[in-house]
Amino acid sequence: MKEEQESKYVKRTQRDYSYAFKLSVVSEIERGELGIKAAARKYGIQSHSTVTGWLRKYGNFDWVNKSTLKMPKSKDQKLLELEQKVLLLEKQ
Repeated sequence: MKEEQESKYVKRTQRDYSYAFKLSVVSEIERGELGIKAAARKYGIQSHSTVTGWLRKYGNFDWVNKSTLKMPKSKDQKLLELEQKVLLLEKQ
């Protein structure tokens, strides 16, 4: 009986997350849908510092110069920008 208890494995506390999962979480945060701590809670990630590490590694923020990298604009953003330019030109 004692040998049986000793042979039980110790549960590992560190989790491995897939690359796709990490990118998904980072994307949600960068779109403004979730904050760092909220994302950690939502997905059961052990610590918000884990998510911060993913943002540093996979995100579109330049941590050295503390500025966002040029992100491609979505179709909605481009459309809105063009509509504003048209309105401005019509006023002239």
